[in-house]
Amino acid sequence: MKVTVEVADSDLQDVLELTGERKKGPAIRLLMEQALQLRRRQRIAERFLSGAWGVQLEGYEQARELERQRLEGAPD
Repeated sequence: MKVTVEVADSDLQDVLELTGERKKGPAIRLLMEQALQLRRRQRIAERFLSGAWGVQLEGYEQARELERQRLEGAPD
């Protein structure tokens, strides 16, 4: 989708320098993609830090317990 936006020349120069792109379109696209990715990562981190999301290792914990029991029952 094409979008027309007004950007100050100095800001556009900064975008070109920061992205390393030579052309304006790809530079703006790259900067936008990076900004979106950063926001998505921040949202995920906030969910983990707030406790809304967590890591469940039920399969891992069960396998670890079985391995511990197996080792305890093994002859020396």
